[in-house]
Amino acid sequence: MVDDAELLADRVWRRHNPKQQLIRYGVLLLTLMVVVWAISDIDIFWPWVWDAPNQISSLGARMWPPDPTRLAEIVEAMIETVHIATLATMLTVFIALPVSYIAAQNTTPNRACLWLGRFILVSSRSVNTIIWALLFVAIFGPGVLAGILAIMFRSVGFIGKLMGEAIEEIDRRPVEAMEATGASKAKVIAYAVVPQVMPAFFAIVILRWDINIRESTVLGLVGAGGIGVILQGSIDTFAWPTVATILIAIIALVLVGEAVTGLLRRKVL
Repeated sequence: MVDDAELLADRVWRRHNPKQQLIRYGVLLLTLMVVVWAISDIDIFWPWVWDAPNQISSLGARMWPPDPTRLAEIVEAMIETVHIATLATMLTVFIALPVSYIAAQNTTPNRACLWLGRFILVSSRSVNTIIWALLFVAIFGPGVLAGILAIMFRSVGFIGKLMGEAIEEIDRRPVEAMEATGASKAKVIAYAVVPQVMPAFFAIVILRWDINIRESTVLGLVGAGGIGVILQGSIDTFAWPTVATILIAIIALVLVGEAVTGLLRRKVL
């Protein structure tokens, strides 16, 4: 018994056995090989990378001090950017809610509607906002309409996905109780489903509006309206002091949006 106790005392505790350690080292080695392969395959021009600090310093010197001469135009474009984000978010709600309803397993009418709803959500999330903007600029031409539609089509997947998950997590007992009394489908939704998902709905919409404000600032780079139009024009004409002013305005807008969304969450939720 003493010998067994001494042997146990001398043993060193290890989190992983030799087989598990071998697997972990193999995964790490494979990951390292993939990273090295990816870096070597993207054909980076390394002299530019090493010269980046000098270029950043030079660009910063050209941007300073910011030029406020176009401030009124910049403020007007920022207001347009907020309008794009707000209108797109409002329009998204009318599309995303029905889609989320048919994409939730516990409320969808049938399997065909379930897969249709999930196809719409996946399609929306799979395409970046800039890609949507390029498509709508090609269809409707440059302007605010293309930006609103781009933000809306991107937001449908976000709001619909999270709302669908919120619907799937509801307590089924109120739904079953109303169904047992013979309540219509519309009344079940209005009095058993909607009250349970309203807090999640407001939280998701407020969060998406905040995200849309950030995304709307770059839509102008492809001609879809907003502050990005002035930003792209200033970069193309090497008006770096104006670029600095625009960047400061964008940061200020994002900070204001963050403060507003925080206030809305405290008031609504």
